[in-house]
Amino acid sequence: MNLDALLAPLLDPCSEADHHRYGFELPARVEFVSRARKLTRERLQCWGIQGDVHDTAMLVVSELVTNAVVHADGHLVSCELLNDVEHLRISVQDQGCTPTGPHVCHAVQEEERGRGLLLVESLSRSWGAHVPNHGAGRIVWAELPHVDIPYGVDFPRGAARPC
Repeated sequence: MNLDALLAPLLDPCSEADHHRYGFELPARVEFVSRARKLTRERLQCWGIQGDVHDTAMLVVSELVTNAVVHADGHLVSCELLNDVEHLRISVQDQGCTPTGPHVCHAVQEEERGRGLLLVESLSRSWGAHVPNHGAGRIVWAELPHVDIPYGVDFPRGAARPC
């Protein structure tokens, strides 16, 4: 009996019961930002999200996870993607941050650092931050317009599923 054939459905990232919501946790270390991008890319492909929404989502995930890793204390960062009728919502939760929380720096700086949330603000329909109801830290979220799916139609699950 082929063990790989038995395990494949269990490991299929597209096989979740709630295929409109997806989340993952990673160690809060810079080297795991690329893993966040990989997991996001796979999920967006499962959902059939391509083009500008896909590219923008990849950039937003990268910036929010990097921001959580660099500016917060903690061992884990969690990310949640919500594929809704009108938007794709990306939320990243850290385990603790500075008392002032995340903010956009509008000052022109010579350094490249410190522009991540400004970029998120410019690419998103809306964004914000709040303290979670349960747990520690802060959740920073962004919503990207996603109007390719007609209202009332079930969400696509990607015709050519690499998952």
